[in-house]
Amino acid sequence: MNVTQVLEGTISPDAATRTNAEQQLLHAAEVDFAGYLVTLGQELANENTASHIRTAAGLALKNAFTFRDRERLHEVQGKWLQQITPEIKAQVKQLALDTLKSADGRAGQSAAQFIVSIAAIELPRNEWPDLMQILVQNVASGSNELKQASLVTIGFICESQDLELRESLAAHSNAILTAVVQGARREEENMDIRYAAIKALSDSVDFVRSNMENEGERNYIMQVVCEATQAEDLRVQAGAFGCLNRIMGAYYDKMSFYMEKALFGLSIMGMKSEEEDVAKLAIEFWCTVCEEEIAIEDDNAAAQSEGLTDVRPMYGFARIATREVVPVLLQSMCRQDEDAGDDEYNVSRAAYQALQLYAQCVQAEVIAPVLSFIENNIRDGDWRKRDAAVAAFGAIMDGPDPKVLEPLVKQALSVIVSMMEDQSIQVRDSAAYALGRVCDFCSETLDPEVHLQPLISCLFNGLASSPKIASSCCWALMNVADRFAGDIGAQTNPLSRYFEESVKSLLALTERQDADNQLRTAGYEVLNSFVTNAANDNLGMIAGLSEVILQRLEHTVPMQSQVVSVEDRITLEEMQTGITSVILAIVQRLEAEIKPQADRIMTILLQVLSSVPPKSSVPDVVFATVGAIASALDEDFVKYMDSFSPFLNGALGNQEEPGLCSMAIGLVSDISRALNEKVAPYCDTFMNHMMTTLSVSSACVAFAIYANSKQSSTNQLKPAILETFGDIAQAIGVNFEKYLNVVGTVLKQASLVTANSDVTIEMLDYVISLREGIMDAWGGILIAYKGKPEVKSLQPFVQPIFELLRLISQDPTTRSEGLMRSAMGVLGDLAEAFPDGSISQYFRNEWVTSLVRETRTNREYGPRTIETARWAREQVKNQINMQGGGMS
Repeated sequence: MNVTQVLEGTISPDAATRTNAEQQLLHAAEVDFAGYLVTLGQELANENTASHIRTAAGLALKNAFTFRDRERLHEVQGKWLQQITPEIKAQVKQLALDTLKSADGRAGQSAAQFIVSIAAIELPRNEWPDLMQILVQNVASGSNELKQASLVTIGFICESQDLELRESLAAHSNAILTAVVQGARREEENMDIRYAAIKALSDSVDFVRSNMENEGERNYIMQVVCEATQAEDLRVQAGAFGCLNRIMGAYYDKMSFYMEKALFGLSIMGMKSEEEDVAKLAIEFWCTVCEEEIAIEDDNAAAQSEGLTDVRPMYGFARIATREVVPVLLQSMCRQDEDAGDDEYNVSRAAYQALQLYAQCVQAEVIAPVLSFIENNIRDGDWRKRDAAVAAFGAIMDGPDPKVLEPLVKQALSVIVSMMEDQSIQVRDSAAYALGRVCDFCSETLDPEVHLQPLISCLFNGLASSPKIASSCCWALMNVADRFAGDIGAQTNPLSRYFEESVKSLLALTERQDADNQLRTAGYEVLNSFVTNAANDNLGMIAGLSEVILQRLEHTVPMQSQVVSVEDRITLEEMQTGITSVILAIVQRLEAEIKPQADRIMTILLQVLSSVPPKSSVPDVVFATVGAIASALDEDFVKYMDSFSPFLNGALGNQEEPGLCSMAIGLVSDISRALNEKVAPYCDTFMNHMMTTLSVSSACVAFAIYANSKQSSTNQLKPAILETFGDIAQAIGVNFEKYLNVVGTVLKQASLVTANSDVTIEMLDYVISLREGIMDAWGGILIAYKGKPEVKSLQPFVQPIFELLRLISQDPTTRSEGLMRSAMGVLGDLAEAFPDGSISQYFRNEWVTSLVRETRTNREYGPRTIETARWAREQVKNQINMQGGGMS
């Protein structure tokens, strides 16, 4: 293999050449992994090789040890540990370390990335104990290139998300700190080195806690960072403020002295910087302050409500600095870029975000400076100042008590409404968003007799005027609909008098020839909201609306044959999705009253399903609508099953589209609950598809693997499938008998899954959701069987159920309210299912009583869960008092 030629191919613009080169590298790694690493390491370290080839070599080395799939990652790490000789390891690592001193900065950075991948394997096992000291020495006495590359390496190591590596870094905190502080000092004249050091210091903040606890060391660290905010190099300034953000977030309790002496003044100066990155990060410093103080107040309030005296220190930095910081934020909001895209994050948007957080943090104290700014700028000739003024009004709606804001809202609302006619589209957009925030957070301050008509009028005019402000107007109108909906099922509400005209306006808007996808989608979303929140006196109009919407959907079916481009397909999908979502809202609002239109709706939905291409997003909303129809019609839905079940079964077996498969699994549950025993003829096919997804033949292995690794898309379906088993059982009763042994075995195997102590949050959530699915399944099965002679078929599964309950009782970290409610239901149902005392010994375990008590007395759980636990307690008592024999 000509390594230079192959590496050249990996960065070729030609996809075929690139793929061929990557395959050659994979083959070489498989045939001789040690030789592969040495060859690439030599190419990386070769000063005579072109820069892009050296960089490609480093990337290939890094990729050899980088896999998202944890099983593959562990496999390759095992090869390094067990198959590569110490001599080869040392040679490869030395080649990478030698590359750090290269004058080719790209090669040095590429080497740094490779070093991190090896460090992730060896540092947790103490197999590269001198790495950090080598890097420290490089920074102390190396060339400028070596210093910079070594600092970059330290930064990469510290920002790694590898849990084992992160846990091992605390032992190296002194070495890390020595290197990064030395490089970040003001005495360092090379700004590339200083910038690399300040970035590395920011990444290492989490690992130097012991040093930050020492006042002398902390003072020096803070001095170095504060001095860096005044560096001539703007990159260093911005990096220093980013570092201060991390320090404030991690060590708030240590910051009082530094806020008073330096950080307050430095951050004010930074926010005023003309350099975008410096100003943004200085603004974000106050975002961090506010977030910390909001979290501390919440934590302390929770601790006090539980009678705890151990509370976190709260210094009120944001409150003390309100009069100085807020005016700077408001001026920063005037730095808008009229050409900025919707997702572009700039100084103005950073300042708006900070003002929102400030309002939540200091509440009413933010009002005075903001009100003064609004009064001075709301009528200014500069659109930027008008825009900042109206945006500031919306920003402070969440935080201060609505009763305090009420006079301000009533005074200013007419002005904000008038801003919807402003000549600047940016001002109109901000006004719409501000009105949405008023409705969202201060709705009780609005009088429907006074405020509803102007709100609806200006927002509909805005929605029709320009697609650029469609999303803000749409969101505001949905908040208006939510605010004025009144009680669910009310005969009338304040929206009723505007409902007909609103619907006509939205129908016209979505049919406009110049309407783009964004505007059309926004219009249908608002229509959904108005339908959902309509009072009973508008139900007749909703029924009439259904005919119009169905005609629109029907007209889209033949459009599939006219699609000639990706843009055509996207437009048609968004149109069909928007229209079908309105039908869904209509079905949900009319409930059983939809029956006269049900035949027509199902006919058109089946036509849509027959015409859409693979990988389309349209079936998702169609399935949701079918589920709503099934829930509305109950057993009458059975007449559609022969026509619809082929589409449902196709989606159940479509593991290439996990989102659609998930919708189908949920729909099986909806249909089972609607049809009850009438679903039985379709259950064999349903069960076969779901069992295939679960891979029953290796269920235990599959469950166990994924509990400790990155989830696959099919793995995410498993909890829902288990829950659906319970719904099918509850629907068909003891006819579930033919599935019981297989399902019971799957549930038993799934119960064996536990979360390791070092498991990720995602995996912990998976284990919890898996257990919720298990409990929901057993809950449905127990309801199906209890009180019937066939209940004895459940006896072999009683012990595994109690074993899972015991696991849950032992580890509070694997609990959720949904899981505990289901667990209490299963306990109670088990007790009722076996009233003869044959399983009473299981209930006599002390942990059972404790688990019920912990659930019943948990103040964070809702009344439904508490009531279920109380009922379970009575059933457990009954079992404990029985003279049972039976099972052991």
